[in-house]
Amino acid sequence: MKPADQVRLRHIVDALTSTIRFTEGRRRQDLDEDEMLTFALVYAVQIVGEAANRVSVEFRDQHPEVPWGIIISMSHRLVHAYSDINHDILWTTVTEAAPKLLAQINSLLD
Repeated sequence: MKPADQVRLRHIVDALTSTIRFTEGRRRQDLDEDEMLTFALVYAVQIVGEAANRVSVEFRDQHPEVPWGIIISMSHRLVHAYSDINHDILWTTVTEAAPKLLAQINSLLD
């Protein structure tokens, strides 16, 4: 693994870990009521997508089990359609997809 890929994967791990920590003990409704939570989750998911985008194409091609395209697309959607963020999708992403993705990325780092 290229050193730069390892750095980007660690950025992904850090951001995913943050999303999990931010949502502990929280409910979906909290996204509608807590602007700071929403900003934190959106930013963390953007970091995940940007870091994934900076992982080398060679590494991504070697690990097609990771949904690189979906991760990157989600980040682009949050950045460019910031005024139309679907809180249900964001919540599902950070509470269901993030823990699974974290396990996948950690296994690549081991």
